[in-house]
Amino acid sequence: MLHSIEWKENCLFLLNQTLLPSRIEYIECHDYQTVAQAIKRLEVRGAPAIGVAAAFGIVLGAKEFCHSPSFRLDVLNVAEKLRQTRPTAVNLFWAIDRMMSIFSGYELGSENLEVILALEREAVAIAREDLAMNSKIANYGATLFTTPVSVLTHCNAGALATAGLGTALGVIRQAFAENNIIRVFADETRPLLQGARLTAWELMQDQIPVTLITDNMAGWVMKKNMVQAVIVGADRITLNGDVANKIGTYSVAVLAKEHNIPFYVAAPVSTFDFTMNSGFAIPIEERAAVEVSHFSGICTAPQGVEVFNPAFDVTPNELVTAIITEYGVLRGSYHEAISQLQEKIKGV
Repeated sequence: MLHSIEWKENCLFLLNQTLLPSRIEYIECHDYQTVAQAIKRLEVRGAPAIGVAAAFGIVLGAKEFCHSPSFRLDVLNVAEKLRQTRPTAVNLFWAIDRMMSIFSGYELGSENLEVILALEREAVAIAREDLAMNSKIANYGATLFTTPVSVLTHCNAGALATAGLGTALGVIRQAFAENNIIRVFADETRPLLQGARLTAWELMQDQIPVTLITDNMAGWVMKKNMVQAVIVGADRITLNGDVANKIGTYSVAVLAKEHNIPFYVAAPVSTFDFTMNSGFAIPIEERAAVEVSHFSGICTAPQGVEVFNPAFDVTPNELVTAIITEYGVLRGSYHEAISQLQEKIKGV
């Protein structure tokens, strides 16, 4: 299994996901600007992965300004520029806040090199924790599958989107190993085809049977009883259990509800936004019109047509059967369950 992120010899290597599946190339990031650009361009993507990438981006920025007379201000500016790369996935802000908590713990006058080493240790810890969290999510999620079924997934919540096995695909990998998932239907995920380019490719690498479908085939596949569950990842989960994920997820959830199919969300606690009461407040990133009007550089729409291109949508909690975390499976009253999860985290 390929790693989406690697930290070696003061350089961050990011698997360029815009080139998959035709080319496997790593971007060598020697400065924070390259990391920020990679996040913006979706060369690294997936909520947990961009959080890890941003953490190392701060390390690279701190190293870059190590000898600057305005070191502390420079590092604060680095953090702010990384915050501005993408607005929806809360893992980005969680990782940056965690890094800056370490940074602010050092008093003015502390040796810059000492601060940088502490930041590097924290970034490495964030990456290692993500790997461990993926394994726990996979094990908890696999308990939901006790008989052989086929599942549908939307977008990519696999190893490419994390520093480990993946969230939704981690669960699929574990349940497949236990012979309780027999096939995966992958939505292509327009307009950037993360399901077609990334999810289908990942599953084929693991020799997990996968069938690729267009996004508008999901309802018919459910109607024909070809899938018995849906599992997706998440980019932000609010206190009431509303879930922001890749555009098209809401449609899949509505279809699953109509066909009495369980709809599962797999995400680490870093994806929970404990400051936000509901999904109404989640900022939804809107991306360039060219992503919709063009395909592989070829214009597929009338010149000058107006385009609406939100990158995410919000699935209301009443459509979510369960949320799988590294602390266990949440069900029922999500506001209560998520509040209890928050208290559990504080007590760790």
